[in-house]
This record gives sequence, C-alpha cells and structure tokens, in this order.
Amino acid sequence: MTPDQAIAFAILGGTIALFIHGRLPYDLVALLSLFAAVMTGVVPAEKAFSGFSDDVVIIVAGALLVSAAVARSGAVEAAMRPLLPWMQGGPAVQVPILAAVVMVLSAVTKNVGALAIMMPVAFQLARRTGTPASALLMPMAFAALLGGLVTLVGTSPNIIVSRLRQEITGTPFGMFDFAPVGLCIAAAGLVVLALGWRLLPQGQKGGGSKDAAFTIDQYTTEARLPKDSAHAGKTVAELEALGEGEVRIAAIIRADAHRLAPVQGRLLQAEDRLLLEGEAEDLDSFVARAGLTLEGERQKLPEDAAQVVEGVVTSESPLVGMTAAGFDLHRRSGLSLIAVSRRGQRIAEKLGDLRLRAGDVVILRGEATLMAEAMGGLRVLPLSERNVQLGRSRRGWLPPLVLAVAMALVALNWVPVAIAFFGAAVLLLALRTLTMREAYETVEWPVVVLLAALIPVSEAIRTTGGTDLVAGWLSGAAQALPPLAALALIMVIAMAVTPFLNNAATVLVMAPVGASLAQQIGLSPDPFLMAVAIGAACDFLTPIGHQCNTLVMGPGGYRFGDYWRLGLPLSVTVVLVGVPAIAFFWPLG
Repeated sequence: MTPDQAIAFAILGGTIALFIHGRLPYDLVALLSLFAAVMTGVVPAEKAFSGFSDDVVIIVAGALLVSAAVARSGAVEAAMRPLLPWMQGGPAVQVPILAAVVMVLSAVTKNVGALAIMMPVAFQLARRTGTPASALLMPMAFAALLGGLVTLVGTSPNIIVSRLRQEITGTPFGMFDFAPVGLCIAAAGLVVLALGWRLLPQGQKGGGSKDAAFTIDQYTTEARLPKDSAHAGKTVAELEALGEGEVRIAAIIRADAHRLAPVQGRLLQAEDRLLLEGEAEDLDSFVARAGLTLEGERQKLPEDAAQVVEGVVTSESPLVGMTAAGFDLHRRSGLSLIAVSRRGQRIAEKLGDLRLRAGDVVILRGEATLMAEAMGGLRVLPLSERNVQLGRSRRGWLPPLVLAVAMALVALNWVPVAIAFFGAAVLLLALRTLTMREAYETVEWPVVVLLAALIPVSEAIRTTGGTDLVAGWLSGAAQALPPLAALALIMVIAMAVTPFLNNAATVLVMAPVGASLAQQIGLSPDPFLMAVAIGAACDFLTPIGHQCNTLVMGPGGYRFGDYWRLGLPLSVTVVLVGVPAIAFFWPLG
C-alpha cells in the first residue's frame, strides 16, 4: 500500500466513523473529508470543487424540484380518486395498492419525491378508514426505494453508477437499462410488502402525522362560486360530493347578504359565497376541484411573492375581539384571512365579520417579504412545523406533463439526463408552479453538498489505486466463488455499508471497487455496477440509510428496531431475486 493509498483510506475510514457516530451533520462530514483530502494532496487543489459541476448534482436537484411541483399540482390525488372506493377494505387491500402507486411514481421521479406526493393520500385514507398509519407508511417508503430501481432517475445510486460506467467503459447506462432487473425486484418486493405489513407495530392510528400533534379542529373558509362556474344551477349535495365526505358546506350567503341553510337539494347560484368546513388539505383539494375562489385571494399577489402561513392568535394580539373587516386587516398588515379554526365551536358567519378570539388558529396569506414582520405586529404565533397549501395556486396536469416530456426526451436519447431535468425545473419555475423561495426550500442542500464533496474524494480512492487494491483483496476471496456468488458478495457489501455511509457515498466508493473486481476475475463490469446500484439503493434495515425511511419514522410512530421486521425479509428477497436477474439480463462473461 502506497502512502497516498493509506491517506485516502484513512480519510474514508474517518468519514465512515463520523457518519456512524452521527453527531455531525453528514454534509459537514463530507466537507471535512474533502478538506482533508485536499490538504493531504490526494485530491489536487484544482479538482477540489469539481463535484459541484458534476451532472449528478444537477440531476438530483432537478428531480427534487420537479417532484415538488408534481406534488403541489394535485394531479396525483385526482388520479387516485377512482381507486379510493376500492381501498376501504383495510391494510390488506390498501398496502398493495398504495405501494404499487408509489413504485410507479418513483420510477419516473425521485423516490423521496414520490413518497412525499403519496403520504397525504395515505393519511387521508387512514383517517377515513381507521387504518393504523404504521401499517401503510413503511411499506410505502420501501416501495419508493424498490420503484426507484426501475429507471435511471428513480434514485441517486442509479444516476451515479451511470456516470461511473461512462468513465469506465465510455458509455453511460440509459434511462431504461435498469428496468428489466428493477421490475423483477419490484414485483417480488410488492408481494413481500403486501403480506409483510402484518409484521409491523399496529399502534399508530390514522392521521398520525406531525400535523396531528397540533390537534387542530376543522377549518372554516369562505369561497365564492365564480360567474362562469359549471356548478351554478347544481345542488348543494352535488357540489359537496366533490369533497368525498370530507368537506361540508356550512352556509350559503347570497349577493344580498341573505343567509341560506345548506339544504342538500338547494340550487346554487353564481356569485354565491360558501362557508366551507374541513381539514386544511381537504379544503385545498375541494376548492381546486370545484374551481372556487377563496375570499382571501381576491387581493391578488404574484404567486412567487405570496406566502401562506398558519398561526395562533395570542391573547396579546390586537385582533382579539375584532373582525378582519373592522380591523381593516389587509390595509393595516398586508395580510388576508383565508381560514379560521375555533376549538369546540362551529363558525357560521362570514370570515370578514367573525370576531376573532385568543386561541383561534388562522391561515393568513400575504407578501412573503412582509409576512414575518406583519405576524409579529399582530402577535400571531406561526405554526412553522406545518405546511399548509390552502390559498396557494395549483397548476393541474402541467407539472406531470412537463415531467413526461423530459422523460421521453431522455428515453429517446435526444437530450442528456442532466439537461432534461434542468430544463424541466427551469420551465416549471418560469410557469410559476413553484416560487423561487419554494424551490430553494425544496432542494435538499445537505444531499447536494454531500454528493459534490464526496465525488472528488471517491475519485482519489480510484486515482491512487485504492479501488484496485481492495478489488485485489476481494478477488482473492472471489476466485474461490462461483461468478454468481461473487456478484452476490458485492451486492450484500453495498447493502450492508449503505446504512452507515449514505447510499450516494456507498456508490461512489463501491462502484469502482466492483468494476475493478470484475475485471480482475475476468468478468464484465456491468453486472457488478448494477449490483452496487441495487445494494446501495435498498437499505430497508434502518431509518437512517435513506431519506424515505427517515421521512416516515415520526409520522408512523416507528422505533429504530421496527425497520428490520419488514426490512430483513425484503432485503433477502432483493438478493435472491436481484442476483439471478442481473446475471440473466447482463451476462457475467
């Protein structure tokens, strides 16, 4: 072992130790690793920041932005609506359907984005049927990881392995090169998830999201039926049907301020104002689906300048005892009142005429740059842990359409992956499906920094000959093994390292080792690269190896030790199905 190799391995070992220790943020650990590599000379100074210009960083950031836009569009909820009547039979029916949908979504967008898109649907279903949220969320998280195996952009390991293959063989993996193996594993995994949810703790009931911790009663919001509305002339019952039982029309206010009881057979008229009751997310979906206009939105703001915030009216607030109209809320603060929730009491009057009380939970909309100062002046305490969409515009099927075009361009090899997703992200921002502020909040900057910092470090392991050295050690063991066993060895090592090193970092370290091992024992590097990608993408044993697992831990009420209950049989399935599938579709010879 040369001095440079020893230094590179020492830095790698220290990086892994700090990841396992967990006291420092993993992006800071990656930056420390890069700094140490530059200071010791194993990474040349002129290449220290080459990772920040790498295509993989652009692809990951672009995929996250596109996923967020698709989630906000409401298109997935609309597409799921025909399936809801079939999902009333409990977890035995709900788990396979939700898992299958998440798999499909994660194949065409980033897996963590696919999971984020479907989690509100799962919470809504759990709340309606009484299904424990813990029976749904972990299978959905694992399904997101499995679905990500199918396409190039489904998960970061696939993207990184494709880039490394280009460096090794001169040709990257294509968009659907992962599909044959990924589909086999995903199908087998779906069977395990459909049966294995019974192994999970069943104590956390539906709606156990972080939002539930606030125990907020239903909101009341005021919406107007536009002049050209297709629902004018229809009955209250017909309009309420769009809310699927989750939204109630509490009162109808006609143009002459005459209040009408919401009798089911009463006909609606254009310009009717409706007082709606429901959960914030249900109201948001209902208003978008029915094409209503929120009264608080009548003061229009550019979407990229607007912000919607949920807060509690404190006892010191000047709003206490005042109405929004009497206080002249918009003129004095620049904010509009979107909705109000009052514990233990039903609201049956116009929001502008409602006298606010201490403890009322309100949703306010206003200019983002003025929001913090305005809420401080009003003594309204923001609930910063909740993400409320009511009052934000949607763009329907536009984001999924842009995503589909980007995927098609890549599949046809007309544009590179990085350009396709960069272009899709820019186009969606230009169309204002996301504001620039939301875009910066959407990108997981710690992941971007980790990738950018560790790419030069992983290159140092290769350029110093470290990967060939490790491959030589493994080849000694692999020489006595059949080719399939050697392939399984690489997959299992990648799978075992991922919970401690992070899946992206695992690929950066293990892919060159796998390729070098294959070449030393006279086999094709492609199946070994594929095995590394699958092993690194399939961490089912811990909540820390992948963001999907971490995302469901709190809402599902899981403990660290709960993951292996379902994760262990799923990991064994991945190896038993994945290794023969790789060998079949990517011959070892």
